[in-house]
Amino acid sequence: MKPSRLLLGWLAILLAIGIVLGALRALGFAVPPTLLSINWGLLLALLALALLDAARLKRLPAPRIKRHMPGSLALGRWSEVRLDVEHDLPEPLTIQLYDHVPDGLSFENLPLSVELQPGQHSQIGYRVRPLKRGHFSFEYCETNLPSPLGLWSDKRLLNVPDQTRVYPDFARLYGGQLLAVDNWLSQLGVRQRQRRGLGLEFHQLREFREGDSLRQIDWKATARQRTPIAREYQDERDQQIIFMLDCGRRMRSQDGELAHFDHALNACLLLSYIALRQGDAVGLSTFATDSPRHLAPVKGAGQLSVLLNTVYDLNSTQRSADYQAAATQLLARQKRRSLVVLVTNLRDEDDEELLTAVKRLSKQHRVLIASLREDILDSLRQTTVQTLSDALAYCGTVDYLNARAELHERLKAHDVPVLDTSAHEVGPALVTRYLEWKKSGAF
Repeated sequence: MKPSRLLLGWLAILLAIGIVLGALRALGFAVPPTLLSINWGLLLALLALALLDAARLKRLPAPRIKRHMPGSLALGRWSEVRLDVEHDLPEPLTIQLYDHVPDGLSFENLPLSVELQPGQHSQIGYRVRPLKRGHFSFEYCETNLPSPLGLWSDKRLLNVPDQTRVYPDFARLYGGQLLAVDNWLSQLGVRQRQRRGLGLEFHQLREFREGDSLRQIDWKATARQRTPIAREYQDERDQQIIFMLDCGRRMRSQDGELAHFDHALNACLLLSYIALRQGDAVGLSTFATDSPRHLAPVKGAGQLSVLLNTVYDLNSTQRSADYQAAATQLLARQKRRSLVVLVTNLRDEDDEELLTAVKRLSKQHRVLIASLREDILDSLRQTTVQTLSDALAYCGTVDYLNARAELHERLKAHDVPVLDTSAHEVGPALVTRYLEWKKSGAF
């Protein structure tokens, strides 16, 4: 409990008057004794009122607060938190309210001022924006309760427990369920290349149409129906995709508000969504982390929720990427041939170790390496050189990119496909490659 500005103001006025009267008497001026008595009387009356007001404030019941918030939040997106507040006082009351938001969540519109009416509850809100993924707990809500005479303010710390989870920013993908898949993918910047030939899996028989190939004609069905009947094929289903996600220190590079690790997670979730809708199974294996996680490939829309709950609190570490150990771990757990998507940030020193690990994986699986590139590299390469520092930065960038390109070329020379893409474009690039391979039967 602390004094309000009103109480402090009156105390300051009365004390100032007392000091002035005392100074005048000390200087020999005639000051009526009644003025001093009145001043002391007012001061004592103010103190008595303050004590009475403080006693009444302590007996006031604390307002009741209930927090309403989403059970899950999307990383980097604003969401609203609603607070229901009510009290048992017979008269209106205006309070100040501050919700204790946990670290890792930025907020707007706090503290709040709310006027409470007798017998009614008030609803107010503020906005939060997650800055990192994981599990967050809300514990307390703080209120500043004014006294009946307005001389004091009592801070009440109310226990209002609540919890929420922050997931990767995957919410934008759910809108795609309401659209045709092709239109939705084109909005995301995904390119579907023209299909060559036919799919690999029989779908159904139908009447022969203009544009169909003669190879599609089913001659036995044509003889029975006495009209041309064609076989219709679809892309091969029931395949498996495993994401090998690097959680090491290289994925801590920051591009915009998100680290490379978060961009990689979003890309994996995007491709998982597409693959699951295509009827494929999706799994995950992490490495360069304190507690490696493995999720076996499973089909069905429910696998996406399982995947989200597996990675929502996963963070990058200071560890180095051990590709050999990651390959050994995956080969021990995944026996069936799959598409292994290794998401990392390659360096020139990875040459021999990475190549050995990928060769081991390629004996049993189809491997695709997605190498994330820092956006600043592209910016530096296109910057006009005007000073010595600009020239040094430009030369260093070009030298680094050349070394990186040489590593990619060496990998491609050993039939190891590499996607060299910026962190913001890795998602559409992965989906484009997946659809291309899916239609050509490359895995």
